[in-house]
Amino acid sequence: MYLYLQNRLAAHVRQFLTQKYPDIELPEIVVEQPPKIELGEFALPVALKLARPLRKAPLKIAQEIVAEMSVPEGFAEFTVAGAGYINARLDRTTAARIVAADAAANAAEASAANSRGKVLVEHTSINPNKAAHIGHLRNSILGDTLVRLLRAAGYKVDVQNYIDNTGVQVADVVVGFEQMAKLSASDVEKLIASDPRFDFYCWDLYAKVSQWYEADKAHLDARRNTLHLLETGGNPTAELAQKISMAVLRRHLETMKRLDIEYDFLPQESDILHLHFWAQAFEKLKAAGVLYYEEAGKNKGCWVMTRPGHVRGEGESGPDEDAKVIVRSNGTVGYVGKDIAYHMWKFGLLGLDFGYRKFYQYPEGQSVWISCDPAQSEPGSPHFGGVDAIYNVIDARQSEPQETVKQAITLMGHQESAARYTHFSYEMVALTPRCAMELGYTVSEEDQKKSYIEVSGRKGFGVKADDLLDRLIDAAKGEVDSRHPEVSDQERREVATQIAIGALRYFMLKFTKQSVIAFDFREALSFEGETGPYVQYAVVRASNIFRKAGITPEDALKTPVSEGAFADSEDLWSLWLAAGQTSKIIEGCIASTEPAGLTKHAFQLAQQFNNFYHHHHILTEEDAGRKQLLLATAAVVRRELMAVMAVLGIPAPSVM
Repeated sequence: MYLYLQNRLAAHVRQFLTQKYPDIELPEIVVEQPPKIELGEFALPVALKLARPLRKAPLKIAQEIVAEMSVPEGFAEFTVAGAGYINARLDRTTAARIVAADAAANAAEASAANSRGKVLVEHTSINPNKAAHIGHLRNSILGDTLVRLLRAAGYKVDVQNYIDNTGVQVADVVVGFEQMAKLSASDVEKLIASDPRFDFYCWDLYAKVSQWYEADKAHLDARRNTLHLLETGGNPTAELAQKISMAVLRRHLETMKRLDIEYDFLPQESDILHLHFWAQAFEKLKAAGVLYYEEAGKNKGCWVMTRPGHVRGEGESGPDEDAKVIVRSNGTVGYVGKDIAYHMWKFGLLGLDFGYRKFYQYPEGQSVWISCDPAQSEPGSPHFGGVDAIYNVIDARQSEPQETVKQAITLMGHQESAARYTHFSYEMVALTPRCAMELGYTVSEEDQKKSYIEVSGRKGFGVKADDLLDRLIDAAKGEVDSRHPEVSDQERREVATQIAIGALRYFMLKFTKQSVIAFDFREALSFEGETGPYVQYAVVRASNIFRKAGITPEDALKTPVSEGAFADSEDLWSLWLAAGQTSKIIEGCIASTEPAGLTKHAFQLAQQFNNFYHHHHILTEEDAGRKQLLLATAAVVRRELMAVMAVLGIPAPSVM
């Protein structure tokens, strides 16, 4: 509602000013929210922006505009405040009816769906060499929530999970199987078939390989040889690596599905190599002058990238020693080169495409597609890539290579595409000392004084994603068992799972993405404070109102809000106004690529609802009209909270 009426107000003001000041270049019509609801629902600083071109005091301009401008539908009046702000008050009855009917959200969604393009979100992208861990969960939850935000705003979104099946990490676990465990390909196949958590086995093996390297640096020759075989392909070692990678990948998909995280397409790095994506990109980059062959200096024999905007200083000569090496002197292409080729494909700039075949099917029936040779592509397969905008959810440590890829696309002359390339960066996840000890790790007295302890997959110190979920579910189950012994054990387990998912997702999202997270079980699962269970509890409480009242929330909204219903109910109107701001919050989260704003909205709405619940005796209210308004208020907040929770990926339990 709020965004819907805000846009209507901005359009109305612009139309008036265009007619009143035809010779003035109008500024952007900024619409703000006043600090107090008593001042109105909207504030426009437009008079302050017009002061210079009109050579008048802002207060005088604001008074003239308010005196002449009509009031648009849905609004009650304009007033002048401060040094020249124009405040707009809503017709609260009309606005409440819009909120109750959910007309604004439907209108905004329909408009967005007709005008917005196709977006690609790449997230998760775990090396398929071991089980997913707690740090991967932050990436996946952030990425999945971004997808949900975009879809809620009307975008068509493709979700991709990049599979680096030829990298060092996969090579290391292959070394573990071949050199340490001494398992043949058939042995590995039997292990995959017999062990439902094969990725856990790989987790332990990967840590042992790291220790093996540290014990004797000569062992690193095995990594180099294996890595070469993986990149070359067409050999037993590469085939073994593919078996391991695909088995671990299936486990990753199963793990993420526990959090209701799904993907559309899984592009494999091996296909980027073998389908000659890089070869094609290499020629295009050379032709555009983005890459040049270095004849001297430390990068002699390498293909390096032109640095955008680089100007040689006075007296500077010789090669640019700081240029980014894309192809090494031995002819091997670095990670960034492959990534440039991949992103050219994403934007439809490469002239080549993957083949597509089904790899995995979710219980609901949706298929996950994986890249393959075009000759093996399944008939009727969808096409991915060729999108209007890209969001890459990758941690902050990858900022430099991400910027290099963006610069390469810019230097090729595709500035508009580069402008729609967003690196959605985030910081790491650690453990509080208390959490680490609860997980069974030995924590020194010195580390116990720290605010967090970093995890390390190579050292085997970390939290597997499945283990974390299992622990959270067990902890939540204990709470549900004590509160609802009358409910069946199966239902209590389902509720506990929903609470655990809500707790984990909210915890990962409530911190701004540039904050280091120190995960803590007790804090995440708390039913009080800014947590997922607190928000879930507000919805359960609202649902209980309608169960006891013998009416559905939908029926409570069918009776139109009566004229003057909010005349002496500022607290109720504040709650309706907050509930009506969801679409605006979603747009803000997309613009800032910061989902934390939506968790804050969910918490504040739940908090306001709980205050409302304690201050108004809804079920025992004797005045029929007043009771209807109170029930409608509860219904609106419940609906908006559930909508927000759906975007956050938080389920709504039946009991708490």
